[in-house]
Amino acid sequence: MTETKIIAMWSGPRNLSTAMMRSFGNRTDTSAMDEPFYGAYLAASGADHPMRDDVLAAMECDPDAVARQCLGPFSTPFCYQKHMPHHMLDGFPLDWAAKATNVFLIRHPRRVLASYARKTEKVAEADIGYRRMLEIDRRITELTGRRSVVVASEDILADPEGMLTALCAAVGMDFDPAMLAWEAGPRPEDGVWGAHWYDAIWKSTGFSKPESTALPTDLPDDLAAIEAEALPAYEAMAARRIGAAG
Repeated sequence: MTETKIIAMWSGPRNLSTAMMRSFGNRTDTSAMDEPFYGAYLAASGADHPMRDDVLAAMECDPDAVARQCLGPFSTPFCYQKHMPHHMLDGFPLDWAAKATNVFLIRHPRRVLASYARKTEKVAEADIGYRRMLEIDRRITELTGRRSVVVASEDILADPEGMLTALCAAVGMDFDPAMLAWEAGPRPEDGVWGAHWYDAIWKSTGFSKPESTALPTDLPDDLAAIEAEALPAYEAMAARRIGAAG
């Protein structure tokens, strides 16, 4: 069995995370896992999400069993795992992450909220997960004695090759040009929820165009209040984000 380096990519929703799963999954040396704790999160929280019953039926819902799955074994040299911080409820195991190379993918919360609100009517700060992300980041640092990598989705879209080269170097793998483009359509690793959430990524063949440098200005008051809750955690993470390889 091949010894596998696990890359745990932590990201809130609407944040390029599925495109990053496509990018890494397009490498011949990398397998991918899509939000392995989602079923356990839904079962424990009772959250009413789209396709809830389908997700619960399709996934392992015992968080301890999921943690074991995240450690393999795998048949590829690398395993990219897409994780959502808000899925890691209090009491869920996190010690497995000390055996992974952890990366935090961030995007300005105003952009996230503007996108997320188009997919669901009810949004809370816990749904976009910035405060939880910072808590997990600090806990992983305690477990490993080293800081995790932070990368911004805006930076990736502005310079995919430069940022992916820098990210690969930061996690101990060589950049592969195959990460820049992929075939349209679903992939075997996609979660069952892809039918609701992945319409754009299923149509894509690569990273989308760079985002405007200007932030959205039309958030309603309730979303603006959530942004204010999330912003300090986002800014703490953003201060450490890596730059493009030059």
